[in-house]
Amino acid sequence: MPLPITYLFVPGDRPDRFARALAAGADRVILDLEDAVTPDRKAEARLAIRSAQLDWQRVAIRVNPADADCWRDDLATVAATGAATVVIPKAERASDLEEAAAVIGRPIEVLPQIETAQGLDVLDELLAAPGVRRVAFGHLDFALDIGAEPEWEALTLARQRLVWRSRLAEREAPVDSVTVMLDPERTKADAAAASAIGFGGKLLIHPAQVAPARAAFAPGAAQMDWARRVLEALAEGGTGAVALDGKMIDKPVEDAARRILSKAGEL
Repeated sequence: MPLPITYLFVPGDRPDRFARALAAGADRVILDLEDAVTPDRKAEARLAIRSAQLDWQRVAIRVNPADADCWRDDLATVAATGAATVVIPKAERASDLEEAAAVIGRPIEVLPQIETAQGLDVLDELLAAPGVRRVAFGHLDFALDIGAEPEWEALTLARQRLVWRSRLAEREAPVDSVTVMLDPERTKADAAAASAIGFGGKLLIHPAQVAPARAAFAPGAAQMDWARRVLEALAEGGTGAVALDGKMIDKPVEDAARRILSKAGEL
């Protein structure tokens, strides 16, 4: 199954939107129990999620942070569903990720959201936690935490660190933060910028953002052709050195070709 690229948030207390969000075509729909739900409606949201009949393999649930009073209630809600992923906001301790997996009590992907300076500082520990396949960025809370403007230039170093450390940990490319403007061109531009520095997906807040985000992350025709030719050359090259277009194909080149085809679902 191709790695998810688009992750669409929907408030956990709006069950009327659950099926519509899935129909919008996002790879994953995140039923949100955190920021999208006011404190007085969180119990109602948990009940709505428990009662939903969905394609749970395409569903993630974002719980509240580990220091919230409803942390355990949220995890119990995840455990009562077939959700494929649990999103942990403001992740700062690997032990919290381990606790989440233990309380849920079944195999589940754990997706930590890096939203604080402390979370970025312990990124290696979070990436090494059981169930973690990749991490996601939350640029609005991160900017607030460090006293920066929530602009690309101010947060470039944080984004690059997420990509760099994920690669060294042999985890999947991280998921970039939301675009708060609903303009499709702005969404596509933000997604293209994230893809250019090594991100592998994007968080979304509106169904209209799904198509432009996916288009920005999709490999172009020239990239696809090059990647196929690399693997074909390797398959035909036997045990000796292999070249394509006068250039040697080494392991990084092969890995790059495989990543391109994997994005397109060909591997």
